[in-house]
Amino acid sequence: MSLRVPDVLEESCSTRQALERLASKWRVLLLYALMDGPQRPAQLRRRVAGITQKVLTETLRGMESDGLVERRVLKETPPQHVEYSLTELGRTLEKPLAAICEWAASPAS
Repeated sequence: MSLRVPDVLEESCSTRQALERLASKWRVLLLYALMDGPQRPAQLRRRVAGITQKVLTETLRGMESDGLVERRVLKETPPQHVEYSLTELGRTLEKPLAAICEWAASPAS
């Protein structure tokens, strides 16, 4: 039995499509931040240095659309309070992202 490596150079490759969705550094950093549990946007903005409010909002909306995060309304009346958390699909990225951290921290061969 041989391991089949997908042709990520083909547009129709599901692996390529997944990589394109995760290619944004903001998405990956927000995934890392949300691994600590549900957080409000202001908390995320403080934790992810350099992200603007506009980019944070756009990125979280895209991640919600892709099924990676869940938005929960905590207070309906203005000013509305919401928090974001990883979905089950988002949690499946914890091990691959941890492996990237290990790889980055290991001494070069």
